[in-house]
Amino acid sequence: MKTLRNNFLSFLAISIIVLAFQFANAQAEEPWKPTQLLAPAELNKILNNPKASQPVIFSIGFQDIIKNSIDIGPGRDKESIKKLKQHISKLSKDTFIIIYCGCCPFDRCPNVRPVFNLLNEMGFKNHKLLNLPQNIKVDWIDKGYAVKK
Repeated sequence: MKTLRNNFLSFLAISIIVLAFQFANAQAEEPWKPTQLLAPAELNKILNNPKASQPVIFSIGFQDIIKNSIDIGPGRDKESIKKLKQHISKLSKDTFIIIYCGCCPFDRCPNVRPVFNLLNEMGFKNHKLLNLPQNIKVDWIDKGYAVKK
């Protein structure tokens, strides 16, 4: 009985360690750093401050909802990436760029990673991902933040 219990405890300990490493690796694989996530309240504050330097905002989802955003289309599509490249090729590498999708929780979003990777690869230095943990409706619209009219 002791052997069975010891084997079970060993299996359990190894399983926990493996899961912890998988979780850590999944976190490390994101193309953005935690400092490159922008809180919705912070972007709304910037958009409503006429004296603030305004970022270039790209909607990389299915609809451009946020005030002043440029509709690129789904970031996973080749045509959208081509359209984005045309826009950003005219910008300085220091331009304050914000991307957002909002179709679903961004940790599962198929659109944000291809675009963020592109910005990294092209050498942009001041780009951020709008942190929409749930979706654009819950994390932006329902809070009464600035939308297109």
